[in-house]
Amino acid sequence: MRVFKFVFIFSILPLFAFTTMHKYYISVTQVDYVQEKESLQIISRIFIDDFENVLRTNYDENIILAGKDEPKAVDSLMNTYLQSNLKLEINNKPVLFNFIGKAYDGDIVRCYLEVEQVKYINVFSITNSILLDYQENQQNIVKTKINSQNKSFILTSNNTNALLKFN
Repeated sequence: MRVFKFVFIFSILPLFAFTTMHKYYISVTQVDYVQEKESLQIISRIFIDDFENVLRTNYDENIILAGKDEPKAVDSLMNTYLQSNLKLEINNKPVLFNFIGKAYDGDIVRCYLEVEQVKYINVFSITNSILLDYQENQQNIVKTKINSQNKSFILTSNNTNALLKFN
């Protein structure tokens, strides 16, 4: 029995030596239009370690997310980064979102954003370049629910924009 274990371990071990762990670079942004509240509600889900690295590179090399000693400036830095890398247009007019806050869930940070006073949406455009300055293999999935229609897009460094028309 010992010989069998020995042979098994040494025949399987080389297979692991030539495989590499592949990390996926993905964010998911959910955009919902809530007509009753005249509000565009957005939740962006981003891996904490990737977001931390991009904030370190762009703003402060000592930033630590989701830690006990997380600086108070983190929300402001997240907002600044997201405002630069998430562009929205409603009815062919650029709009700014409000950074409502964030929540940590395992290895993900959820950023809550909102555009208020949206009476109707005929045309919606989103440009999402989140983390593309950190990782060129980044894929940003955008899911929308606008005017009772669900649409999804995968945005990459080659295509950072999605356009929806509701006429």
